[in-house]
Amino acid sequence: MRRVVVTGIGLVSPLAYGVDHSWKKLINSESGIGKIQLCRSDDLACQIAGEVPESKDEDAASRGLLNLDSMIEPKNQRKMGRFIAHAIAASEEAVADSGWKAIDREAQERTGVLIGAGIGGLDNIYENAVALHEKGPRRVSPYFIISSLINEASGNVSIRHGFRGPNHSVVTACSTGAHAIGDAARLIQLDDADVMLAGGTEACVGRLGMSGFSAIRALSTKYNDDPTAGSRPWDEGRDGFVMGEGAGVLVLEELEHAKKRGAKIYCEVSGYGLSGDAYHVTAPAEDGDGAYRAMKGALRSAKLNVEDIDYINAHGTSTPKGDMIEITAIKKLFENKLDGFSMSSTKSSTGHLLGAAGAVEAIFCIKALQNQIVPPTLNLYNPSEGTEGIDLVPLKAKERKIKATLSNSFGFGGTNASLIFTEFK
Repeated sequence: MRRVVVTGIGLVSPLAYGVDHSWKKLINSESGIGKIQLCRSDDLACQIAGEVPESKDEDAASRGLLNLDSMIEPKNQRKMGRFIAHAIAASEEAVADSGWKAIDREAQERTGVLIGAGIGGLDNIYENAVALHEKGPRRVSPYFIISSLINEASGNVSIRHGFRGPNHSVVTACSTGAHAIGDAARLIQLDDADVMLAGGTEACVGRLGMSGFSAIRALSTKYNDDPTAGSRPWDEGRDGFVMGEGAGVLVLEELEHAKKRGAKIYCEVSGYGLSGDAYHVTAPAEDGDGAYRAMKGALRSAKLNVEDIDYINAHGTSTPKGDMIEITAIKKLFENKLDGFSMSSTKSSTGHLLGAAGAVEAIFCIKALQNQIVPPTLNLYNPSEGTEGIDLVPLKAKERKIKATLSNSFGFGGTNASLIFTEFK
């Protein structure tokens, strides 16, 4: 089987625009969560979210702020949903970081794109539905459909860079980003492509998205006056997740292809496991069986044992039940090896980016490997009963030896994905 390595990474997060800016804030225990600015929120049950910091200034990128006008003409931004713009911005950084240029036709046909989203253009659907209801069908935007379709994220990136290989998308709720990376890696392993841009994107901070998740009591409501305290995985004070926005994109490349062009190699995509709970449309199986089998599958495909894993980036959304179900699965899998790894939830800093979460957290795993630093779990002051024996990296980042990382993503509908990244040998 062909080996797959990571040669480029790009990130749009509530912490910052750009991988290095986001990583610096993450390991400095900073939070990207604040009061909602993108829409009216005073009547919403949850009034906090992780929004992408933006600016129109020319030096915005150097300060970790997203300036979409520097990448996409304003008239073209009106033709795409915000989730598509996030995917383009993350892809720009990832492609530049990789140094890959598909100059000739053969290279273009061997380079593909696989970027997914959990919900996609929800705001566009909301705005056009309101326009239709209040003003009639003539007021529906001609760009409504193309700005809302989830696969248009991959489509726009493909067109922008001239990548003519597999043009695909994944929609598996909060597992989307991880599934996209794992599926893209398999396309390379199966010789359908030599290079793939893979990841997830999301932009659901709006009145409809916030109201919908509040209606099923998924969002935090206790910390509207203290936004940075809202996302608190495994802490007794947690009461739901905090919505976040952004995108994460990786450039995946067949090993020999990367070596031949002298590419910088971050790490190897060594393992990918996926499973279904067959249990409930929103709640994970209470015994953690789906998560357990996804992690076990990733270990099997990586040909690793549990003692080889040094860091786990947990799904850890800050929901009362979900956090402990993942702990149950971890304890079942690692048994008497619980003291051999550290585990944190970076959602405590970014909020939950839904379909983008798995890709963003994969990048954090890669940076942990690169820097030998484990990011912290913020707001973990009073760990829940049952978390004993696991290093959850409370409050502050820590240095430790890392050779292999595991990233978990679990979604509504009982869909689970786990990825393993290892140091390149």
